[in-house]
Amino acid sequence: MKKQLLTIAALATIALNVRAQNNVSALEVIKKDTVMQKDTVVKKEPFAFGDFTWLNGNDRRHKALLDTKYFTGRFLLDFNYTASNNNPIDHTVVGSTALARDHEFEISTIAFGGDFHYDNIRASVLTQFGTRATVVPRNDFSVTRGQFDLATAYRYLSEANAGYHFDVLNGINVDAGIFMSYIGLFSYYNAENWAYQPSFTSDNTPWFFNGLRIQIFVSDKLKIEPWLINGWQSYGMFNSQPGIGGQILWRPVEWAQVLTNTYYGADTQDKPGRKRFHSDNSIEVRYYKNKNSFINSMAFSVTGDIGFEKGDGVNGFHADPVKGPAQYFASGMIYNRMVMAKGHLGWTIGGGVINNPGRYLVLYPTGDANPIPAINTGATGSHPFSANPGDQFHGYDYSTSIDWMPNDYLTFRLEVVHRHASVPYFAGHGGVTSPDGYNTTPVPSNFTPDLVPSETRFIGALLVRF
Repeated sequence: MKKQLLTIAALATIALNVRAQNNVSALEVIKKDTVMQKDTVVKKEPFAFGDFTWLNGNDRRHKALLDTKYFTGRFLLDFNYTASNNNPIDHTVVGSTALARDHEFEISTIAFGGDFHYDNIRASVLTQFGTRATVVPRNDFSVTRGQFDLATAYRYLSEANAGYHFDVLNGINVDAGIFMSYIGLFSYYNAENWAYQPSFTSDNTPWFFNGLRIQIFVSDKLKIEPWLINGWQSYGMFNSQPGIGGQILWRPVEWAQVLTNTYYGADTQDKPGRKRFHSDNSIEVRYYKNKNSFINSMAFSVTGDIGFEKGDGVNGFHADPVKGPAQYFASGMIYNRMVMAKGHLGWTIGGGVINNPGRYLVLYPTGDANPIPAINTGATGSHPFSANPGDQFHGYDYSTSIDWMPNDYLTFRLEVVHRHASVPYFAGHGGVTSPDGYNTTPVPSNFTPDLVPSETRFIGALLVRF
């Protein structure tokens, strides 16, 4: 026993000598471990502190099904049937980016792709097929400048970008390519929205940008995102000046979001001196939550947009005898959402107003009422919808929607929406194409597109997102 004690004492003495030779004491080891713990700062994932699937314009899935270490897949299907009380004979929907065909089954969107992630490298690719591959590019008139048919080159891509993630603050992403715009709050993908037909504020503002963006996550609750882009929902550039802008997104608590977007650019053909400014601002609040009652949550969103064009013949908010008529955009919308039956039922009611003198953001009617030269033929409609400086346009809309959501990935939606304009704008029974509604029928000189000031539309939709 004595020998064993002596052996243990000897080993302890040797260990202390080794520590002494390396100038490392037990206390220093403890201090070093403490410093390492202090230096190891666990950065919080941006906006991961709460469940934000309740937001209008946000992904409502709690988990991505198609997820792997290096790739998270995405698949979307947007199928609808819509019917107007005007019953246009050419089955054409006027004044909407969400819809194209009337009294028909329609695949608005089918998209597949996903997000790549390896170390700090990131990329997103999402295709775009269906009527939106035609409806949305036709509203971008920058493609008529020059050659190589940008509308065809890009139309089958809704998102295509790549970049790098820097481990600074709570993360900084630098991306280049085509990416979604959330000016107007509503998402481009209807599976993320409270309503199917967006109000004027969303439908007349950009769905995409082409250029560069930097996402700066100052904290896990605040994002600042500057943009350098070709222009206002444009594949190309109208003049020599790129558009600039940005977004500030703040989610201080799980039940509230504050969002603001700003844009400045020159987006009128052959008018480089005409500058456009736009400010988009939204607040969303979930004011009730109870998982144990039939009504699970209630929330509202309020959006207000203000903007103008000034120079080269127009003068912003005030008409001037020399500088030109007023040309501005003022709009707002408000929606209320109720979710019930353990998240399986949803009811939304809302609407908005618009005032756009000069009509520079109003979606132009198609067919014989189209004022813009067609990309392939260069022809305009023989009775074009006017969009001259000073031309007035006032409108309002309201809608109600009922959703059945068996799970996070599928939505059945029924919606009724009424829209009204101060001028004849929506397709009437005679349509906007030809006397019999077919674009192969010659348009006689006495044909006039049948535009009416209002419509009531019934929409049924199947929305899938994996």
